[in-house]
Amino acid sequence: MRRRLTGTVRVPLPPGEAFALFTPRGEERWVHGWRPLFPAGAPDDTAPGTVFETVHGTERTTWVVLARDPGRHVSYARVTPGLRAGTVTVDVVPHPDGGSTAEVVYDLTALTADAAPGLAAFADGYPAFLRSWEDAIAAHLAQSTRSTSSPPSA
Repeated sequence: MRRRLTGTVRVPLPPGEAFALFTPRGEERWVHGWRPLFPAGAPDDTAPGTVFETVHGTERTTWVVLARDPGRHVSYARVTPGLRAGTVTVDVVPHPDGGSTAEVVYDLTALTADAAPGLAAFADGYPAFLRSWEDAIAAHLAQSTRSTSSPPSA
């Protein structure tokens, strides 16, 4: 089973700033529990060829940066052994009403018959998944704004 899922996330930031939120280290700012591990280090976490891993529950996923156009585009290969493999691509463009729109494409294949129902469930929930990204980014930005506008403590 293979699923290609496309959706958008609105971000109230200019494209260059919005793009930073979709990098491995940028996602740490707003994705609860996202902690990319870089086995070879990564001075630039979007440089093509950069490898990182994430852990979600019992699943360990290996990611490889495939391509990038700084501030506009990044694509990743990802493999969760025994479950799923594929790519994730993010393209960030200015939105006509201000801010940016990120198009997020997951192209995933279930690696076993047992993994197919999990991929189907992910596909069914994809619109809500991206809405949760929008909500988490908005909460992060609201928190950042409160932090920078708070008066210094005495």
